[in-house]
Amino acid sequence: MGDTAALLPALMADGAPVALGLDLPLGVPRGWAARRDEQDFPAMLRGLADDAGFFAVSATLDGVSPARPFYPARGVKGMTRAAHAAALGLASARDLSRLCDRATATRPAGAPVFWTLGANQSGKAAIAAWRDWLAPSLAAEAPVSLWPFQGALHGLLAPGRVAIAEVYPAEALRQLGLRLSGSKRAQAPRIALAEALRDAMARLGVAPSNDLGGMIAAGFGADAAGEDRLDCVLGLLALIAVLDGAREDYVPADPWIRRWEGWVLGQTDMPADMPRDDA
Repeated sequence: MGDTAALLPALMADGAPVALGLDLPLGVPRGWAARRDEQDFPAMLRGLADDAGFFAVSATLDGVSPARPFYPARGVKGMTRAAHAAALGLASARDLSRLCDRATATRPAGAPVFWTLGANQSGKAAIAAWRDWLAPSLAAEAPVSLWPFQGALHGLLAPGRVAIAEVYPAEALRQLGLRLSGSKRAQAPRIALAEALRDAMARLGVAPSNDLGGMIAAGFGADAAGEDRLDCVLGLLALIAVLDGAREDYVPADPWIRRWEGWVLGQTDMPADMPRDDA
């Protein structure tokens, strides 16, 4: 991506409305948020621009607190998410997760926001984006709007502004009706997905460039970044689907979600043990 300070000016260079999907958490779990004084997640981010300590990852539970929630800096024998939750004043490991992080009937659970260890963790991405880009941008009153906290996606689109929404490739894969025949970390299953992925793009009226078409056919390359390239395309297609009306811009009628937890763009399924609420 390059210099984060240059990203917003580059996106807004021609003055058109910009929609940007980020594959990282935009929101925090409600049990943790209940102790904050701010009115919502964007206000909290704005205030974190001057709080570098918040983003320090604790090596041991002794360093974890509601004011320093990210953990662990490295693997420690015997560590558990339940102990992490307790250090944050939460009742159980389940409370580390937002509703949109939890498993649905169609996909497995994502990792908790503040957890920073393991192949599927998203805490380090949250730290990098919040600390280095989003918090400073909001504090400087940059023309950035965060979905769904500040309104529906189309309502946030305005000339000279960037509307940012959370996308989740594992969710996007299912929204697009795609299935991998193996791990997305391996090139062969990504190659096997090529025809179905091209069909999904065609249904959305999206035509790949020659370079992207070749990349799709090659399973996004043999190197370790192939998985990331696939994720980028999946997230982009999920964003396009909502922008073009092929997918509902759905947000549960839950004030905690709309103010603090956030939601995954295009997701209409609630956690497997909870019903959907269209109120």
